[in-house]
Amino acid sequence: EVRLVESGGDLVQPGGSLRLSCAASGFTFSAAYMSWFRQAPGKDPERVSLISPASTTIDYADSVKGRFTVSRDNTKPALYLHLRDLKTEDTAMYYCVKGSNWRERGQGTQVTVSS
Repeated sequence: EVRLVESGGDLVQPGGSLRLSCAASGFTFSAAYMSWFRQAPGKDPERVSLISPASTTIDYADSVKGRFTVSRDNTKPALYLHLRDLKTEDTAMYYCVKGSNWRERGQGTQVTVSS
């Protein structure tokens, strides 16, 4: 059974930074593409990043490019998202997702950007 547990969300001021973590189990993490999605209230989920098993392919949504950095540690196994220069529009629930399959996600961690 795929199990993904996110942590690290918080309330931060605009311009601040956060590091999200996702602990993975129940599947061969080192062979899986992984994604971070986010969903703001009343909006559809948005994929913000994708990383290949060996971290050789990384992709970001235009809205976060240059501000967010995805990484992974296949030995733990864990997925990370470093968020910098946060904006109010980054406020959302952030989810760790196996591949890009929205149905295989964790419970989410809330990021709120507000002054």
